[in-house]
Amino acid sequence: MSELIWTADALERVDSARELEIAVRRADGTLRRPLPIWVVRVGDQVYVRTWYRRDTGWFGHALASHRARIRVPGLEADVTVEDLGEGPAQLRADIDAAYRTKYGDAGAESMVTAAAAITTLRLSPA
Repeated sequence: MSELIWTADALERVDSARELEIAVRRADGTLRRPLPIWVVRVGDQVYVRTWYRRDTGWFGHALASHRARIRVPGLEADVTVEDLGEGPAQLRADIDAAYRTKYGDAGAESMVTAAAAITTLRLSPA
């Protein structure tokens, strides 16, 4: 099976959106309530984090199902959710930098901590 990649248009829409709405899929395929979260793009990949890891809420459900639907202006897409944890040091640094660039140093403070870095999820087209 070939890996699906984001189109240039989809990446631009995600990159320009202040927030992304994510609705995690239940085991039966139905969608949970969409929630706004911050999103960043690094290269041709899309990443989200939560400011602390927990097994409840949208993050815990995303870890369990690995499937969600996202929405930003001009784009709605089903995605697979991959738990990267902290990931390689260079990737963490790149994602941290993307959060700082997009949301400002002060705004991104809680998203670039070690606790937040271990919650890194990659979203890929389903």
